[in-house]
Order: sequence, then structure tokens, then C-alpha cells
Amino acid sequence: MSLIGSIISGVLGIIGALTQQQTNGNSLWGTFQVPLIPQFLTNNPLPNGFPWGLLTAIGNNPYTSAPVTGVIRSYDFTVSRGQIAPDGYQKDVILINGQFPGPLIEANWGDTIQVTVHNNIHNPDEGTSFHWHGFLQKGTPWMDGIPSVGSCPIAPGSSFTYNFQASLYGSSWYHSHYSAQYAGGLFGPLVVHGPIQSSANYDIDIGPVMMNDWYHGEYYEVLKSVINPGGNPRPASDNNLINGKMNFDCSTKAAGDKSKCTKGAGISKFKFSQGKTHRLRLINAGSEGIQRFSIDGHNMTIIAQDFVPIKPYTTNVVTLGVGQRTDVLVTGSYKSTQAFWMRSNISTACTPANQPNALAAVYYDAADTTKAPTSVAWNVPDPGTCANDDLSISTPVYSITPPQPAVTKNLDIDFYVNSTGSFLWRLGGQSFKADYNNPVLLQAANGNLTFPTEWNVQNFGSASSIRIIVNNPGPASHPMHLHGHNMEILHEGPGNWDGSTITNPQNPSRRDVQLVRAGGHMVMQYDTDNPGVWPFHCHIAWHISGGLYANMLEHPDKIKGNLAVPMEVEKTCKNWNSYSMNHVVAEIDSGV
Repeated sequence: MSLIGSIISGVLGIIGALTQQQTNGNSLWGTFQVPLIPQFLTNNPLPNGFPWGLLTAIGNNPYTSAPVTGVIRSYDFTVSRGQIAPDGYQKDVILINGQFPGPLIEANWGDTIQVTVHNNIHNPDEGTSFHWHGFLQKGTPWMDGIPSVGSCPIAPGSSFTYNFQASLYGSSWYHSHYSAQYAGGLFGPLVVHGPIQSSANYDIDIGPVMMNDWYHGEYYEVLKSVINPGGNPRPASDNNLINGKMNFDCSTKAAGDKSKCTKGAGISKFKFSQGKTHRLRLINAGSEGIQRFSIDGHNMTIIAQDFVPIKPYTTNVVTLGVGQRTDVLVTGSYKSTQAFWMRSNISTACTPANQPNALAAVYYDAADTTKAPTSVAWNVPDPGTCANDDLSISTPVYSITPPQPAVTKNLDIDFYVNSTGSFLWRLGGQSFKADYNNPVLLQAANGNLTFPTEWNVQNFGSASSIRIIVNNPGPASHPMHLHGHNMEILHEGPGNWDGSTITNPQNPSRRDVQLVRAGGHMVMQYDTDNPGVWPFHCHIAWHISGGLYANMLEHPDKIKGNLAVPMEVEKTCKNWNSYSMNHVVAEIDSGV
């Protein structure tokens, strides 16, 4: 019997054979004990009844209008090794406060988020660094969390406090940006409350629904299998999780694998209320797989993509590349006694996966939560394009018309095997390699604008706007992510761009991650209103580890003398330099 069949036929898939502590450590994700998300946080001033006052989604430019609330949201993260079994297969992981996935960070638009990270990763030691995905970091580029760019890694036994503004609102996530470390468990959700468009009202905020492919090998071992000479650049994941849970067929373990494995570990569960509209915050927090999310029998209305509110449209299946978020509204239109399967399937046309189909259970208020749902999936075949929904239906609520670009540049994707036999990726003809001890932004702040080729620094000088054309003639799709900005996605499709066609030229789609299909292209543009060094990279962990990354240097003339290096950044680099002088740092990949 298949894994899905065994779940449906038996109660083991619903009444988990393992405790929450065994599967997810100190985390409550995937249980009924997870609290609902409020419309906004209220332990703060409420001018005109809202933390953001009279600002609206349709009437105020989100990139220039963020309020300054003066409120600080403080969090304390201790990062350490542990052992859990999210799908019943017990493995070594790295946890935040003993939790997988990590704890929720929550703020109102315009608040200051402050997170102190203590690096307790030992036996063996590893550095770490945290990225707060999607935030602009205007004036705080040091806090973006990319080692070798805005700061050095946090050395084992050291701590660092990140301070930055919640400059945009909606749903996002945070994760380690040190090597492929987040594939080992270092990620969690992030919610920033902000204005809601009038056509996107809802009753209940279910909160984050995180999807991630899951590898039973420890992340560093998977990375070695990819990067080492003769390695496999497309490692197959072993399972697919929703909010950190799924079952696994232990009989499919590899021959000789003696790891403890428990059948029917338990799946995630959610509650719906009859007649109510629910907001779900979908997040692809995986390492490689494109996720296709659905709920049996329920349409979904998409109201936001990444940190961008959009004009609502309805679908049965939501496609998310790694790093992408989609906020959806789902109305509870069935009887209070009914239950349904929630599904997230890795697109195997795009990504190798040994067990690609994740399940969770959705129970209406009076449904029997000891019984498995019996619902049937939507008949929506995977188109196999490895692409997001058509750009023509992704229209931002706040309209922005991009100017004619000051600079246009091609940064095409390709790959090669180097002289030692390692498979590597290139962006714009160069494969990236980090130097943890010499962050690019610190060099620029000191007036040094001459960089080693392997840092792949694209210096755009004082150009006011930049258009990037990404051609991807190869066989793999890539979720391309830009830090420090939302990209205006001008065009996407098969083959090369024709050089002129723009989708919705008066108000193109905006987001911080866009899928570039295999054998296709993507054209994006952004205004250079944020001096700094901003990574542009593929968000597939194994691809960025293989060098598919560039540093976009923006207004170097406004960096030197205007962006003072914080003392804590200097201290972190001093600690890292001291650590790396006395220890071997196993940087076998790009480093980020």
C-alpha cells in the first residue's frame, strides 16, 4: 500500500505515534494548540484605531510610507543541535530554542524587530547568520544577515543582535543564510500586520502554513554529496512536510540505514469554522522543491504574494517556489462535522523527490478529530512548466509604473564542472565564493571598490534604476530572490525575451522571489533607492551553495561616509576573525 493509502486507511496518520516533543521539539506547530493570529497587535498606540493610523493598502506607497511606531518587538534565539523525528525518521538537526520549525516573529507595520541570536552550535562547531526574508533594510544593510556581505558569521559561543524596521507587511519567514544550514532546520515564520484591502476581508487568521521538502541526511552530508567532485547536483528529498510534520514509510529506508524510524508519527491539523472566511499564510520554506498547495473541495482566493497585496483572484492550486509566500482566503462552506485533506505536492516535473506528497488534516468545528478525512483531491494536473501563475493575473493593489531603466544588464544562468570535478553554477558568467572575513559592504564603506572576481560584485554606480534580464537555457528552474527590494517582474516565459514585451507595463507584478522556468527567461527591474550591497541569487539551497549568486552594489558613493559600520558588526567580525584563525572553517560551498 502507498504511504498516502496507509494514512487514509489507518488512524495512525491522525493520532500520532510520537509525542510533539519527539517530532518537533518545543514547537507547537501542527497542533490545535497553536494560537490564532490577531488582526494586529494591540499592546501599542492605536492612532485612529490602527497601529498604522490612516495608511491604506491602496492609497499609500508601501516603500515610502512605513510608519515609525517606536515599538520594539524583542526576541531571543538560542541556536543549538538536537535530534527530532518530524516524519518519524529520527535525525540530527539544528534548532532555534529547541523548536522545529522555529518560533513565530510577529510585529505591526513600522515596528522595530530586535532578535538576539546566540550561537550554541557545537560538536562540531559552526558559524551562523540569520536573514529576515523580504525586508528592505533601508539604512540597516548590516542587518540583512548574509555572511560575507553585511557582516561576518556569528562565531560559535558568540551572540549578535539584529535590529531592523518591519518596513513591509504581510507574511514572510526567517532562516539561516550560512551555507545550506537552513536545510537542517533553521527557519521559522514571520508575520507583520498591516492594512487590509476592502476586497480581502476575513474572519479568522489561521496563520503560517509552512511547506518544506525534507532530507533524512544531515544537511552537511547532503551538501557534500552535491558539491564534492562527481557529486549529484539534484539530490532527491526524502519527504515533504506541512508545518514540520508528515508520516514516512519506514520500510523504504535505504539498505543498511539503522536510524530509528517510527510509523505514523503524526501529521499537522487545522481548524475551520462553518461560514467563516479564513486567512492562510502559505510559505515555501524548503530547500529545492516547487510546492503545489490545495485543500480538497475548497477554492482559494489569493490576496498577497510575498510582501505585496494584490487584486484578489481565485484558484484551486497555489504554486510556490522556494522562498515565495502566498496569502489566501478560504471560506468554510461545509457542514461543521466535516473534515478535508490539505495537500502540498512537490512538482516532480521540476524536482526529484522520493515522497513528494504532504498531507495535513482540516477539521470543521464539530468534526471528529480522531478520524482521517475521506475527501478527494482536485483534478488539477501539474502543468510541468515549473513556473508561477501568469503575470497578467498578478496585479498589485498599489499601482507603480516603472521608469525607463538607466541600466540594462543580462545576468544569465549556466553551469560547469570545475577543474576538481565539482558541479557549479554561474550567474552572469561567474560562480560566487564568499569571504567570511571580508564582508563586501564593509569594504565599500571603507572606500574599497576593487573586489575579487569570485565575489561577483555587480557595481551599478549611481544608476537610478536597473533592469536585469535573466536567461535560463538550462534544464532546471530557479526561484530568483533579490534582497533589499521588491522586483518589478516585467516579463517571464519560455525561450529568450523578445526585448520589448512587458506584462502589465503600467503596474507590473512585484515580489521578492520569482520562478524562472527551465529553458526560459525573467526580466525584472528595481529603483536604486536603497544604498548597499544586495544579494541576487537562486533560493534553491544546493544551487546557491554551488555559486548561483551575485552581489548588486547600489550607490557606492552613498555608502562611504553615510553608512557607519555599527560597533556590534565590527565586534562580530573581530570574534569571527579570532575564531577562524584558530579553527578550520569547513566552507566547502559558496558559503551562503
